[in-house]
Amino acid sequence: MPAKVVLHIGFHKTGTSTVQQMLRTNRAPLKAHLAIRLKPQMTVLMHATRGFSTWRDKISLAKVAHRFDLLLQDLPGMPRRTLVISAEELSGHMPGRGDLADYSAAPELVHIYVECVQKHFPDCEVAVYASTRAPQAWLRSAYWEHVKSSSMTLDFTDFVARYGHAADLDAVLDEIAANVPCRVFRARLEEAQNLRLGPAQPLLELCDVPAATLAQIMPHPVANAALDPSVLEALLEANRAHPDPADRAARKAAKQAILAAAQGKDA
Repeated sequence: MPAKVVLHIGFHKTGTSTVQQMLRTNRAPLKAHLAIRLKPQMTVLMHATRGFSTWRDKISLAKVAHRFDLLLQDLPGMPRRTLVISAEELSGHMPGRGDLADYSAAPELVHIYVECVQKHFPDCEVAVYASTRAPQAWLRSAYWEHVKSSSMTLDFTDFVARYGHAADLDAVLDEIAANVPCRVFRARLEEAQNLRLGPAQPLLELCDVPAATLAQIMPHPVANAALDPSVLEALLEANRAHPDPADRAARKAAKQAILAAAQGKDA
């Protein structure tokens, strides 16, 4: 049984990629203190969480519960270590995909996780953790991520008008805290960026990693950093030039060329 379980549930565009890269690249020094599960080890579960956030049906939620239960069943022994499970998709899809307007699926999902952990490890402390971000900064980052990774053609003003309420991440955490029998922790990205280990530091401290071990870890470069505005605008124009689903291949090729050119310029 783990000494503690920490569920790092997101949110998207709040430094989660940087945190996960730090966990991944520092497995060796952290191994004595942490058992780590990241997105590549939870692919099937992530399909279910994204599906439930989209469809919000009982079958999809049952799949989430079953697959999370299997994840816990497959864990090795973890005496005296904290189990940290980290993936922003634990809260579902990032809002801004068609009718998916917010993180309202997250409270139901997190309740399932906590319930399942307490069933498997009834005497273990459980904590929920999420990073947050100032609403306007989150909206801008989420918007450009959709432009980069999907067929988004909305301009930013229309995106905010349609999905702006999704940026109140603290309200989502307040609802989660009101519905789970464990403590819920949060850290604002703008504040965590000033810490030595950036957005990973609050999570590692919550996981009870000793100060001496934290001192061995080097700060990690920002992962999934924002692209140059001119590159983002070019990606948006590529989406608008190929809006038809049948043009997916052409749109993908155009965007890959834009990104390749940008990487060549930065090299």
